Amino acid sequence: MARATAKTNTEDYIRMYTQMVRIRAFEDNANQLYLAAKMPGLTHMYSGQEAVAVGICEALEDDDRITSTHRGHGHCVAKGAEFKQMFCELLGKAEGYCRGKGGSMHIADTSHGNLGANAIVGGSMGIATGAALSAKLQKTGRIAVCFFGDGATAQGLWYEVMNMAALWKLPVIYACENNGYSEYTRTDEIAAGSITARAEAFGIESFEVDGQDVLAVNELARGLVERCRKGEGPFFVNLATYRYHGHHVGDINRDYYRSKDEESEWKQHRDPITNFGKWLEAQNIASAEELVGINDAVRREAEAAVAHAEAAAYPDVSEVDMHVHAGIPHALSA
Repeated sequence: MARATAKTNTEDYIRMYTQMVRIRAFEDNANQLYLAAKMPGLTHMYSGQEAVAVGICEALEDDDRITSTHRGHGHCVAKGAEFKQMFCELLGKAEGYCRGKGGSMHIADTSHGNLGANAIVGGSMGIATGAALSAKLQKTGRIAVCFFGDGATAQGLWYEVMNMAALWKLPVIYACENNGYSEYTRTDEIAAGSITARAEAFGIESFEVDGQDVLAVNELARGLVERCRKGEGPFFVNLATYRYHGHHVGDINRDYYRSKDEESEWKQHRDPITNFGKWLEAQNIASAEELVGINDAVRREAEAAVAHAEAAAYPDVSEVDMHVHAGIPHALSA
């Protein structure tokens, strides 16, 4: 395909770097909140996969739709969410994006087109496809991106929605964040054959890209987004990436399913933030001092947001059934 050029001006490059740093900082603080027993429930760290969320979301307009996964903080940040509301949501506070009811695995920010994370593996696939169908029927020009992990390709829903999307040529991009593990099992031990070929079987044009290279991800995403708006979708992208933490924050001793040497290799040689920072320096776009300044500023922002969330109020008990179900129309309740 004739692929669009990745974003090329200094402002865009610095923004992509900053957004990846913001995701990493958010996750570092979320992990500390869990370890300090201040955050209820589990959470799943996105650290290591930042180039996927940022590379794709930087190719989208604010009102384009995304759906997320149980490992969804990175998508939320990349689509424009603010730290304060996100940390409030994780701590169950009223100022959170879902007034504290969504938490880590159901956080949503509809003001920026994020239709929400989903604790059900593959659970957002139908939502994203429905959003794409709505966009096509209403001729809004919007597109939808469905983020999911390699383990979710075992869900039957994926095949149902791919069939529908292919038949109706829906403006949706299925983005598989292939981090090599389906929870505690290597993906090549649970997925027979080629994941990419599964999408191709439906006649869906498919691509593979290095998910640690934010420029490569952004270049591909921009081209596919443009084609989706022209009615050429759907598309499937297999993004090779890696999660630095375990499946969830409690998954600390991982030696039985992956080695520390493997983790170290990815962190030292394939870190998306470090490598992009080196590229920015080599291209004279930003100095080492400027990158340190960005990291320090983001760290202070995250720390201030955590302090704000810890001091914020919980929802009033009267809200316990608010937003749980739709209201009954007056004519039916009479």
